[in-house]
Amino acid sequence: MTDENKILWTPSAARANNSQMAAYQEWLKANRDLSFYSYNDLWSWSVTELEVFWQSVCDFFQLKFSAPATTVLRERRMPGAEWFPGARLNWAENILSAGLVDEQKQALVVQSETFGRSEMSWKQLRDSVASLAANLRDMGVGQGDRVAAVLPNTESAIIACLATTSLGAIWSLCAPDMGHVAILDRFQQIKPKVLIYQDNYKHAGKEISRAEEMSAVVAGLPDLEQHIAVKTDDQPLPKGAVDWTGLLTRTAELSFAQVAFDHPLWIVYSSGTTGNPKPIVHGHGGILLEGSKQSLHLDVSDQSRFCWLTSSGWVMWNVQLVALGQGATVMLYDRAPNYPDMLDIWRRVAHEKISYFGAGAAFFSACAKSMIEPGDAFDLSSLVSLGATGSPMTSDGYEWIYRAVKSDIWLAPISGGPIFAAPLWVAM
Repeated sequence: MTDENKILWTPSAARANNSQMAAYQEWLKANRDLSFYSYNDLWSWSVTELEVFWQSVCDFFQLKFSAPATTVLRERRMPGAEWFPGARLNWAENILSAGLVDEQKQALVVQSETFGRSEMSWKQLRDSVASLAANLRDMGVGQGDRVAAVLPNTESAIIACLATTSLGAIWSLCAPDMGHVAILDRFQQIKPKVLIYQDNYKHAGKEISRAEEMSAVVAGLPDLEQHIAVKTDDQPLPKGAVDWTGLLTRTAELSFAQVAFDHPLWIVYSSGTTGNPKPIVHGHGGILLEGSKQSLHLDVSDQSRFCWLTSSGWVMWNVQLVALGQGATVMLYDRAPNYPDMLDIWRRVAHEKISYFGAGAAFFSACAKSMIEPGDAFDLSSLVSLGATGSPMTSDGYEWIYRAVKSDIWLAPISGGPIFAAPLWVAM
């Protein structure tokens, strides 16, 4: 065997048998009388018997539908495939249902350079979502309206996303470090009714004001009816803005608009390298099923403590909600990963006892080049899975992980990796 083809790691029998994928296969055997010799056989069945497979995902994960579909797939053709016609559901309801088992359990841990460290229980998360949703409803936000946001990777973005989508409104997010032209190139196309933004933040030890840029964004959205500011200091609110904090203190009942399976959930964007960024719309049902399926590949459950190093402007931000939907505790990282040194995020992964950590492949390559040894510096024994995406992982990156992390790690690249490749979102 050549160095390029050598096996770096094989799961123990205990690890394999206790995985979410194994639990799913056991469920298929017990409930569908289906057994598979290998993963390739399971995969082949999943892409051949589409209707049976996707119905099994709904049933295994006990997904909530207020009205059942008349069929799983009306017609096998592309374009034009119609999935789960007649079904009614709400994606946010399914995500937040994971916290009903233990409302005092941590839902979110936030590591922010701007705000410091904070925690949020499932009850606090649900209460905040209910309060914001009620206030958005009073602002006239309803099904099909767009709520756009320019927020960092903190609890504010998670709360706003869940509140927006609970109403059947459509969510769209940009990162605060984007210029106002780039933001307007995206948001002007979707004509949001409400904008939520944070006008300054701290990064790599520096205070960064975005007040002028956010003022330009507000002025550049003529259909905007309200704008909400997340303040980080004692400066007065921007002219005409509503204070974010005051929208989270209302006692309100948490309710969920029941929408069609393909009702728009959120809008993400292409990179914009060939003209304006192209809006890409995902639906409630498709994202719910794809995210549930993805948790099998990631091996994420309600026992997981999950962190993905991501900007709020990257689609991997959305994967944090996949983990949340399985009842995992999610650490939101809103810091510069190389400040004060390249060990910063590893330090926090160890402290929070993270079991699944993901990042772009370039981050792991940067760690290898910096020659850090996080496994020597910290106790990473809780870390059992790493994810990588964004670009193919080099062999040097893989070898650095097994040498420097010093833990029994399962590598689960979401795309582009030689160990396992699974699409993040498939059109539904």
